[in-house]
Amino acid sequence: MENPVLHEDLGRIHETLTDVRQKLADQTVLITGAGGFLGYYFVNYLTRYAETLGIRRVIALDTFIVGSPDWLTALAQTHGDRLEVRTFDISRDDLGQLATAETVNYVIHAASIASPVFYRKYPLETVDGNIWGLRRILDHYRDNPALKGLLFFSSSEIYGDPDPAAIPTPEEYRGNVSCHGPRACYDESKRFGETLCWIYGTQFGMPITVARPFNNYGPGMRTDDRRLPADLARCVLAGEDIVLLSDGSPTRTFCYITDAIAGYLRCLLHGRYDYFNIGMDRPEVSVRRVAELYVDAARQLFGYRGKIEFRTSDDPAYLTDNPNRRCPDIAKARRLLGYAPAVEVAEGISRYLRFLAAEARA
Repeated sequence: MENPVLHEDLGRIHETLTDVRQKLADQTVLITGAGGFLGYYFVNYLTRYAETLGIRRVIALDTFIVGSPDWLTALAQTHGDRLEVRTFDISRDDLGQLATAETVNYVIHAASIASPVFYRKYPLETVDGNIWGLRRILDHYRDNPALKGLLFFSSSEIYGDPDPAAIPTPEEYRGNVSCHGPRACYDESKRFGETLCWIYGTQFGMPITVARPFNNYGPGMRTDDRRLPADLARCVLAGEDIVLLSDGSPTRTFCYITDAIAGYLRCLLHGRYDYFNIGMDRPEVSVRRVAELYVDAARQLFGYRGKIEFRTSDDPAYLTDNPNRRCPDIAKARRLLGYAPAVEVAEGISRYLRFLAAEARA
């Protein structure tokens, strides 16, 4: 049985794309990192709405080093005429091995480790996906006239810890990033990936658009992901106290997955070189406040009785180079893409918890 939150969310995405979705008619879309958090919504939306959108085919690639997710296996079984799933390492394997790769019109390069806990554990694999995987894609499609759009996922982390005068942070802010330390493998590989996109976009005229995500959360994010929204969800669903390994003062804006995916698809369909912040620009809330919102939502939904505790991590590098504030200026995306995020953080948290509860019951 389909999760009701997912069903509602896919419908929301579809409705927000009324003015651009016709560009997907009779097109083939290739997605790397298809089994991940963002891949969950990309693959579900593009496959389930393939007939409505007129999409010819969706090609889903992933290494599946942590296993093939059940949702993707089930989707491939029920939509095999539209969805092709392949085990594929974009940083090492040759796209020329895939016969259908030559029919691709749009590419979504989402193969990247995004959780600080895991990219610190796998720094070289993180670099490989963001640089060598991207380079293989760019070289393969550089002279392909069928290509209409290529989306590269950069990150708000390229800004590092911005100067307070640069918050909300516009796209032209050059960043305050260290090339040494536990976060550098992610931050700097995203920055270099953007440089590759600039070269191929300006020198070869490739239709590349760069998205800089700001703190996405929601269904599709596994509870063992180790990023803040997933950690908080895991605690309240288990009935455990929430433990914050900081004083809870850093602030962020949080963008629910439907708003994020709608923005990314607008980037993909933009069809020319550019770069955009994609996220929610209000409110900027503290980590402590986000934890409180999880507690409030869980109490209303499940009668949660836990509390919030503050501790210090045993890992001395845990908060190294962790930004104090993160808030995007999205005026450019509003103006050029028609991007309009709408889901408030409290609503998004409630939807995420409802989704996870329904999955647990299923």
